[in-house]
Amino acid sequence: MSEVYYRRWRPQALSDVVGQEHVTRTLLNALKTGHVSHAYLFCGPRGTGKTSTSRILAKAVNCLTTDGTGEPCNTCSMCQAITEGRAMDVIEIDAASNTGVDDIRSLKEKVAYSPAEGRYKIYIVDEVHMLSNNASNALLKTLEEPPPRVIFILATTESHKLLPTILSRCQRFDFKRLKHTDIIAKLQSICQQEGLSIEPEALKLVARSATGSLRDAENLLEQLAGYYGSQVTVSQVTSLLGNAGSAYARTLLAQLVGGNTRAGLETINQAEAEGVDLKLFTREITTWLRGLLLVKSGINSSGDFTSEEIADLQELAPQITPGRLLKTIRLFGEVKIESSDTLPLEIALVEATLDTQPETPVAPRATDARPAKPAPARKPSSIPAPAQPSNTIEPRSEPAPAATPEEKTPEVKEKTPPVASDAPAALSSMSEFELIQNNWNQMLEQAPDATKRSAAIALMRSSMRLVSFDNDLLVLAFKYKIHKEKMEEAANSKVAVQIVSSYVGRPVKIECIHEPEKNHLVHAAQDKLNARITHVEEK
Repeated sequence: MSEVYYRRWRPQALSDVVGQEHVTRTLLNALKTGHVSHAYLFCGPRGTGKTSTSRILAKAVNCLTTDGTGEPCNTCSMCQAITEGRAMDVIEIDAASNTGVDDIRSLKEKVAYSPAEGRYKIYIVDEVHMLSNNASNALLKTLEEPPPRVIFILATTESHKLLPTILSRCQRFDFKRLKHTDIIAKLQSICQQEGLSIEPEALKLVARSATGSLRDAENLLEQLAGYYGSQVTVSQVTSLLGNAGSAYARTLLAQLVGGNTRAGLETINQAEAEGVDLKLFTREITTWLRGLLLVKSGINSSGDFTSEEIADLQELAPQITPGRLLKTIRLFGEVKIESSDTLPLEIALVEATLDTQPETPVAPRATDARPAKPAPARKPSSIPAPAQPSNTIEPRSEPAPAATPEEKTPEVKEKTPPVASDAPAALSSMSEFELIQNNWNQMLEQAPDATKRSAAIALMRSSMRLVSFDNDLLVLAFKYKIHKEKMEEAANSKVAVQIVSSYVGRPVKIECIHEPEKNHLVHAAQDKLNARITHVEEK
């Protein structure tokens, strides 16, 4: 039986390790100068080359051709023995299966023996964070005072779980997730040597699905070759990956940009009903949002997305402001999925689209500035726009006479078009609080340039709700207490008062209250979805 791809194409020299130049260059310099440490810690995500680098280092220090001063030759008896896994002086231990203190005590007894064949005895301890506290303490003494000619290489994906005393006794190397371009280059090399023909756009999908793990990408490539043969297309990759979640995420992105709350909720529930893994679905959404952020920032992200996907992102980018995009990314980045519960996604969607509701249409307004006091004989006019301050809504000084069968308007020019007469009538029925609500975002957009960089603007766009406006007192409710406290700071409060006072045309006061998340979302649902409370359960 032939070896799987990730074993067959495992790097055999430091120069072959993909995407970890900061690690391999340092190790190669240490070999050349003879300053090899007695203990190394390789930490980082899975599939990034930790174990492969450990074995290469074991070959390098024991190589008979180079005498441990450079890259392994991979041809001498020691290099071949280590490559084939039969070298007596290279001991690999799976800490996940040997977690007890007795296992480490047995290791300590064997460490004292000199190398049987090579120059150094190498202990590679994989997933070292899985050791129990007692076992870790037992290992500590050996790391602190190791016998000569012994090198420990500890590998872990969760270095934060290790004892600080162990960390302090090792040379630490952090392996990073691989770039998509590095993964694609490696996969292209494998395809050439394996006789595979795979479309470039398909390789991008494979690299993206691997999330920075070369081993995962190689496994997927082998799966594609085994299922579809030597010719692999984009549609085949999509079919094998089961990219229904990606398709739904693509749809949801457009709905988020357009502020379509109802359609977005339907998409989330359709994805769940189709059996899409919601954790992967959430990851796909954040991937698409990141892509949109890059495209909107003018950064070429073609290495992560296909040309068709880039075109979609470029079309959506002008339709969303940077502030709202960042807010959406934060909301979906904080989503924690448990089982098949769609509620966290639904909450993130509703919060992301709260500020995108269409504003109430405003009738055309005159371009001339209105006088401070209404003139008795002034013709009817509409409510002033948000940028134009006004104390109160002005009533019509001369109500339009209603037409009756007995009365006929002698001149056509005195007739009032329906749109012009209906709009002011609708607006005149609004309270001042409703006008502030409907034009809140526009009011912030038209704030003086001097206030644009103030934190108050961001706070007034955040998870905040307008509660009331009575007696020149505007009450703002914040979901997070920290936001309330930030707004109450003198500098921010002053800016907020200035913006609102400028809008209503007279000095106002602002009061901030803390409204817990539960109540905040209830109010948001009422405002956005016209929801109503039908039942309150007492606890």
